[in-house]
Amino acid sequence: MHPKNPFIADYDFDTLIRHSDTLKPFVFINEYGNKTIKFGNQQAVKALNAALLKAYYGVLWDIPENNLCPPIPGRLDYLLHVADLLPKTAIDLLDIGTGANLIYPILGTRHFNWSCAASETDLESLTHAQSLLDQNQKLQQITIRHQKFRNAILEHIIQPTDMFDVVVCNPPFFKNAKDAQRNNHRKVKNLRLQETTSQNFGGNANELWCKGGEEGFVKKMAQESTKFKDQVHWFTALVSRKEHLKTIRRAINKTGPTEVKVIEMGQGNKKSRFIAWTFR
Repeated sequence: MHPKNPFIADYDFDTLIRHSDTLKPFVFINEYGNKTIKFGNQQAVKALNAALLKAYYGVLWDIPENNLCPPIPGRLDYLLHVADLLPKTAIDLLDIGTGANLIYPILGTRHFNWSCAASETDLESLTHAQSLLDQNQKLQQITIRHQKFRNAILEHIIQPTDMFDVVVCNPPFFKNAKDAQRNNHRKVKNLRLQETTSQNFGGNANELWCKGGEEGFVKKMAQESTKFKDQVHWFTALVSRKEHLKTIRRAINKTGPTEVKVIEMGQGNKKSRFIAWTFR
């Protein structure tokens, strides 16, 4: 985990419960005598997220039942590594596919004091994201843009007068619903969970899969990035499967960037990464 990540230490569940008592029913003492939650239970993770955002950033937060529930420490880690790419602190960020959770603009605004914009194709998710802005005065400077064209990523979102320091993106992981369901069953088995699928790993169709999966998504994003090379300093995207890096990097290199980086990240036993490229 990034050394500047405030969540690098164990959670202080007593403090978090004082800020958000909806977390309390999910906290228990494990076999080692430590307070924790079941991280495979989406409702528990959602309650933890709400408590973290309230305690650390003064933000009231929730998401609909079927939307993706992001792990906040890992999402902040991505932004901390992104900040290391940029030689300044006053940063303009664009989040592609923000979903209902709006997590990158929230963390960007509250942790870094960045100027943040976000795009989303799904109208229900967009409506919920807007409701988060409406109930949090501290998030009023975030702007949300509707991507009306499902086959577009950056096009129709980045306008001629826009200048962004960085684009961040958490692409849909899977190629189709069957691929997503198969992966969900694997997670349940690995975690030895007894909860039902709907209780554990959230995400609607728009968040979880797209044609070509994350590999196809980032390749298309790379193609579109050439049209905005003078308006964006760094384009970045999470890559969940390491085996996709070779083909993704090859596709990015074909667009003629001046620099391409793969940033490795770690949270406990979980390894993740994002790829970043620039034409500057």
